[in-house]
Amino acid sequence: MRIALCQIVSGPDPKANLELVADYVRRAADAGADLAVFPEATMACFGIKLGPLAEPLDGPWATEVRRLAEEAGIAVAAGMFTPTEDGRVTNTLLITGRGVDTSYDKIHLFDAFGFAESDTVAPGEQPVVVDFGGTKVGFTTCYDVRFPGLFTALADQGASAIVTSASWGSGEGKREQWELLVRARALDSTSWVVACDQADPRSVGREPSGKAPTGIGYSLAATPLGQVHAQLADSPDILVVDIDPAAVEQARQAIPVLANRRF
Repeated sequence: MRIALCQIVSGPDPKANLELVADYVRRAADAGADLAVFPEATMACFGIKLGPLAEPLDGPWATEVRRLAEEAGIAVAAGMFTPTEDGRVTNTLLITGRGVDTSYDKIHLFDAFGFAESDTVAPGEQPVVVDFGGTKVGFTTCYDVRFPGLFTALADQGASAIVTSASWGSGEGKREQWELLVRARALDSTSWVVACDQADPRSVGREPSGKAPTGIGYSLAATPLGQVHAQLADSPDILVVDIDPAAVEQARQAIPVLANRRF
């Protein structure tokens, strides 16, 4: 399976961000990708009021992403925000194309480093695994990467690759934590982990403001043995990786941590 990590810098305007999605979907399709993965908050960056721009999954923003996926003939995963009954939004990863139309709502909310995502975002509850022509892929969002149990649960449901879509907060040591956590979750689940972050907004001349997590870049793919397979730098770019399910079987035979678990 070929996966394209589309490392973009999204802004506050959902329509303008759709232009980025269209460009990168075409680039991913031209590279032969089966799935194009976009960051968390592709619809609109953090640091603005999310409630007024949130749309349901059958709204115009998601409908246009579906059209782009169908036109390109590939699947697309892109972060958006959907409304909830309590006035907050849900941090939703839309997954669509190639006969798939589903979504994942972020389970673990980023209430850390002085930021309180739960003030404006309601948590999801259900892990999501999608079968893409025989390769099962699990989906996670940003802060989820700090919770090994979700990744092993996705592996238990058959995932051999796990996507992490992120808008990682910057700060001292945060790049090291990002890379370490992605590699560790690959080892925990003996799965490929493909992690797509927002590019650093400073790489395009935009200075982040406040405590909102707006991305640092360095999207990467980690092998089931926790090695960095490929990685981008901090600026907008696309990374195309081939996921070999055979490597997962080999890793799970060599290091059967899923089978050997006691807790």
